Amino acid sequence: MTVPEKIAIIHAQSKFSSPGVPRLGIPELWCTDGPHGIRPEVLWDEWEQAGWTNDSCVAYPALTCLAATWNPAMAALYGKSIGEEARYREKDVLLGPGVNIYRTPLNGRNFEYMGEDPYLASRMVVPYVQEVQKNGVAACVKHFALNNEETHRHTIDVDVDDRALYEIYLPAFKAAVEEGGTWTVMGSYNLYRGEYGCHNDRLLNRILKGDWAFDGAVVSDWGGVHDTDQAIRNGLDLEFGTWTDGLTMGATNAYDNYYMAKPYLRKIENGEVGTEELDDKVRRVLRLTFRTAMNQDKPFGALCSEEHYAAARRIGEEGIVLLRNEGGVLPFDLGGMKRILVVGENAVKMMTVGGGSSSLKVQRETSPLDGIRARVGDRAEVVWARGYVGDVGGEYNGVKSGQDLRDDRSAGALIAEAVEEARKADAVVFVGGLNKSDHQDCEGVDRFSLGLPYGQDAVIEALAAVNPRLVVALVSGNAVSMPWVDEVPAIVQAWYLGSEAGNALAAVLFGDANPSGKLPFTFPVRIEDNGAHATDPVFPHDGKTCYKDGIFVGYRWTEKEGIEPLFPFGHGLSYTTFAYGPVEADRASTDERGTVNVSVEVTNTGDRAGAEVVQLYIADKESSLPRPVKELKGFEKVWLEAGQSKVVTFPVGVEALRYYDDTKGEWVAEKGVFEALVGASSADIKGSAVFELK
Repeated sequence: MTVPEKIAIIHAQSKFSSPGVPRLGIPELWCTDGPHGIRPEVLWDEWEQAGWTNDSCVAYPALTCLAATWNPAMAALYGKSIGEEARYREKDVLLGPGVNIYRTPLNGRNFEYMGEDPYLASRMVVPYVQEVQKNGVAACVKHFALNNEETHRHTIDVDVDDRALYEIYLPAFKAAVEEGGTWTVMGSYNLYRGEYGCHNDRLLNRILKGDWAFDGAVVSDWGGVHDTDQAIRNGLDLEFGTWTDGLTMGATNAYDNYYMAKPYLRKIENGEVGTEELDDKVRRVLRLTFRTAMNQDKPFGALCSEEHYAAARRIGEEGIVLLRNEGGVLPFDLGGMKRILVVGENAVKMMTVGGGSSSLKVQRETSPLDGIRARVGDRAEVVWARGYVGDVGGEYNGVKSGQDLRDDRSAGALIAEAVEEARKADAVVFVGGLNKSDHQDCEGVDRFSLGLPYGQDAVIEALAAVNPRLVVALVSGNAVSMPWVDEVPAIVQAWYLGSEAGNALAAVLFGDANPSGKLPFTFPVRIEDNGAHATDPVFPHDGKTCYKDGIFVGYRWTEKEGIEPLFPFGHGLSYTTFAYGPVEADRASTDERGTVNVSVEVTNTGDRAGAEVVQLYIADKESSLPRPVKELKGFEKVWLEAGQSKVVTFPVGVEALRYYDDTKGEWVAEKGVFEALVGASSADIKGSAVFELK
């Protein structure tokens, strides 16, 4: 290859492609958003829609929902299905999944990630990556690293101590690389210790390519490159989207002027730099090309198949979390019902359009209202009341929902209508939460507060006052405050469920699916109960920011401070009940080469089949450095028929006992006593066993 040919293949030629080398028969590389479905085609040089009629897709549940399944088999199904759609559309790189840690519930992009716990995210990302790549499509794990808020993501400079970096923010990326074998990693917009994530020497050269021996290509986020010299030396391999905010603005035909295009070539020609770094970049891009575009063994893929819709629905059903169910309000029994009232804009609003780069053009999307009506059929009347007016728009990047949700009635009139209908109903389902508009669950901006928008609290309180059979289903990718929590008997966390949203939600409401999801992040009562905000009241940040909460993220913070959350990490109810036997360890002590097997028998003591997520936490009873009260180190989803029992065993090796000692720059397992705690959530511990590391 000539030097100009080498330069050409390390930067974009269009919004989503990079050139090959026609002279040598090396093809182009084509990327696509996103983590939840395959983005529709845009014009070569613009963000506007290309106007294709065959680029609709299946929308899968958002990754917060996938994480809530606590089931790696669902992550594998997700990766397989979305990988097949990407392959069918002739894409080489799927820009996802995202595994940035849920540090604050105000981050607008949390819905694209896998929760607050590094172990949970690590176990869920690996099968996703592996199954995507079996289709000859590269997963692109993002955003590496520390992209934990959106508003000033292009200018925020994060300073975090090494313990938090290694224990909290890096493990999911590390697992994706070392276990998942991901072929690409995307750098982040933000700076880390003064260098941008897309050309950060420590993150990309020393940790990713050095410590983890990553042999793939580092891809910039769109508009994330800022300096030619740093891009040359600090680990970037493929430059995309320069001079664009990644969404709307762009310089037409500017590709030859990218930082790693003509400016790089001139530096080589002038003798300012050599070609050692260039050759490494080219080898990585070529390796990516061989694995994807030139892979002659990859399958054909599939698009919008019934199998893919079934996968989307199954993942959604498993991810829905039953937060509260006082008096057994759920599941609904149609035998005694004549009239069901559904309230709320989110019962009808399309949620696959909007939210940033994850916005999709779907073949179909079943709304919660339509899903409930389809499930009920003619057995009862299903009535809808608006309840509140939120975001009446329905367009993103040229994709239009086709919905007209305008309503000029006052908030009082809408509530009065809903209350009147609720008095006549046998049951009420309020479908609310957030949406994909600015300052809610949306890329590029953050939320203003923890509370529900659009006056929804008043609607819920009014409904609760007139109908005791009220279910609140929250559509969101984030925690929200619930001042009415004690007034509402049943609460369901319904996430963004994609194409099969309404069908999945209806299956849970009517008992066709027994809920088995568990929260992948903590719901705080107040925003001040979250560690990021308790230690720093400023949000969002612009410029330098320090993560003062350190390793104490999510439940690690609430347990350290003795704060009772609204709903704890790992929480989720079922329509059946489970009993835990004694927790036993097979040995009283071990060394760094040994393993302690921790076992517990779990029994389904209810009258219907169901699944329980058995969770293992480890507590270090005495340590030289501060450690969390306990940390998740194992989990298993167990499916049990009524009356059935199963013994769940967790092997605990030294890696589950270590912490990162930033004074030594290494992982340390101190000798001493450890406790293995087994439970149904971080706050519902059923038993424990003690052992010693000698």
